[in-house]
Amino acid sequence: MPGSPFRLFAIAGLLLLGASPSFAAEVNDPWPGLVQDIFNNRPMNDGSDVVAIEMPVRAEDAAIVPVTLRMKLPAGDTRQVQSITLVIDQNPAPMAAKFRLGPDARVSEISTRVRVNNYTDVHAVAELSDGQLYMVKTYVKASGGCSAPAAKVADDTKSRLGQMRYRQFAKAGDGPASGTREAQIMIGHPNNSGLQMDQVTQLYTPAFFVNELRLWQDDNLVLSMEGGISISEDPNIRFSYVSTGAKRFRAEAKDTDGHVFQREWPIENSGT
Repeated sequence: MPGSPFRLFAIAGLLLLGASPSFAAEVNDPWPGLVQDIFNNRPMNDGSDVVAIEMPVRAEDAAIVPVTLRMKLPAGDTRQVQSITLVIDQNPAPMAAKFRLGPDARVSEISTRVRVNNYTDVHAVAELSDGQLYMVKTYVKASGGCSAPAAKVADDTKSRLGQMRYRQFAKAGDGPASGTREAQIMIGHPNNSGLQMDQVTQLYTPAFFVNELRLWQDDNLVLSMEGGISISEDPNIRFSYVSTGAKRFRAEAKDTDGHVFQREWPIENSGT
């Protein structure tokens, strides 16, 4: 247990035996175990030329910490990023999300908001079409995000459950057909972590969150997400992709109680 007398005694013992402070800290590093549990101990390559992860060093609100994943493969590289797994090492359920990228969408950036429960390393692991895993990490100072009470009142949450909003951010010079687009999908959902206490009953609110999300342009997959308790209340995904000239955008989300939410919208500047 973090901060327990036993843990402090163990670290003190390591220091007395000549171990460096950095080695003592590594004793409790969860990452090697997570590589085994989440990635079946597959080798990890340096991903600094493949993907970037951006998060604030110190979060203003541990329950809504922004994170951006950016693809960095150079032009001419024939490999494709097939998926990215976001791991918040010290969270109770470390795998925050796994994003699978549509083969023709050429997604170049994904942003969302996550809960961070303790000071922690955060890893992004990209799987490429060459079958290899590429890893980068950053460090975030935040605490209490998974147990923070919901920002919205319960009645309001029920009324907007599953409501989806889609926004498209057209850039100057975007043509009517193919070209890079930026869009955002927002889903009304409490995304309860299971660690939040009801202040009236003093009981923990059961975990209840969006665990699947799929987005298409016409019938072509843009991206999908397998989500966990670390995705913040009212999931919000912003992403950049390459348009196929599609005329509609579709979204389907599922949560842990079996609800299915579906919407579709016309795509602006589609040439119609």
